[in-house]
Amino acid sequence: MKLLAIEATQNAYYYQSRYRQITDFGGDLFVLNGVGTDDLWPADHYRVAGSAHIDELIRHARAWHEQEHFDGVLTFSESGVVAVAAVAAALGLPGIGVEAAVTSRNKLLMRQAHERGAAAHPAFRHVPDVDAALRAAEEFGYPVILKPTLGAASNFVFRIDDAEQLRTRFAQAREGIEGMSWYTMEAGGLDLGPHGLLVESFLDGHEHLIEALVWDDEVYLGSIVDRVTIEGDTFDDDVHHAPTALTPQQVADVHAVVAAGVRAQGLRRSALHAEVRFHEGRPYLLEIAVRPGGGGLDHMARLSAGYDPIRAVMDVARGVKPDVRHFTPTDVHTAAMCIISPAGTVESVGVPPEVAEAPSLFYLKIMARPGDVIRRPPHGNNIIGGIGATGTSLDDAMKTATDLAGKVEVQFL
Repeated sequence: MKLLAIEATQNAYYYQSRYRQITDFGGDLFVLNGVGTDDLWPADHYRVAGSAHIDELIRHARAWHEQEHFDGVLTFSESGVVAVAAVAAALGLPGIGVEAAVTSRNKLLMRQAHERGAAAHPAFRHVPDVDAALRAAEEFGYPVILKPTLGAASNFVFRIDDAEQLRTRFAQAREGIEGMSWYTMEAGGLDLGPHGLLVESFLDGHEHLIEALVWDDEVYLGSIVDRVTIEGDTFDDDVHHAPTALTPQQVADVHAVVAAGVRAQGLRRSALHAEVRFHEGRPYLLEIAVRPGGGGLDHMARLSAGYDPIRAVMDVARGVKPDVRHFTPTDVHTAAMCIISPAGTVESVGVPPEVAEAPSLFYLKIMARPGDVIRRPPHGNNIIGGIGATGTSLDDAMKTATDLAGKVEVQFL
């Protein structure tokens, strides 16, 4: 199968390991970047358009398609889902459609769709200025959540506990989202909906990350991962465990709310990454993205539930139903976490053999390179990388992953 992966603006080398997974699974992968480096992918399967505008991406993709006859087009990037939907439509290849992609990318449009579709979600307001934010917070009651409409990876997402804090965080977020990489990596020439901020009511329960699939009218929960981060007023989304601690009834409730959200977003055939949070015993939707979750969630899905999100993306892209079943956990305990450092400019990142060769290690990705600038909240949410380990129990897996992460050596200029 010939597949075309697209990034309007290359996200460093973050998706390179997933591109390699596609080739390992038998895919013949071609990569088209609007703007990018020359060394991301083998030269005979790689092109850089020289522009991130959607017209140029479509022009280059169409010309390449006439030569190679691609079976499908895909992306792993939250900033690429709308561009890929537009390219797929232009090339006559399977896709979710531009309207569903925009609804699934823009958090305001997503919330409005959930509201229309009666899918449980937090109360929300689009807040064009700080006065509107203060009014919404007063209506919902503190604490509240402040977040971008076109964000990702928890960038400029804040828990707000009072009006003074809201004034400070609103100013930081309003300024920060203009240069936020997940926004600037979008293709030009697309209407992505409002670019701004939301205030949402706070959900006070446990949170879960789900790799899922919709195929025609059936929604499958492939894997469920528990988020076990100790939270402050920012959200690093940095520690996860699977299999889930949810009861069978809670899993059924999660399935119901995810299915309602999927249909509300107009999705019929797509790989999905859903995030839900419980509040007063009920699951509510945080988001449903139309691509797999990041970090090591694909590895955790395979080990803890026998579901492969990467293979699912490959199949959906070419219009073939993936091999999927409803959620069935295994007895393998996994823990994964981000490798987080202070802010600064990276001089070097070293991984000693005792980490790289650890028998329990199932995932290690070092994203930071020498010269990279690490920004931490409230100025950004950059990380060094991610790591994951297996264990005989939650505590065993968590301790092993934490110990291995602590041995990664980061030096700053």
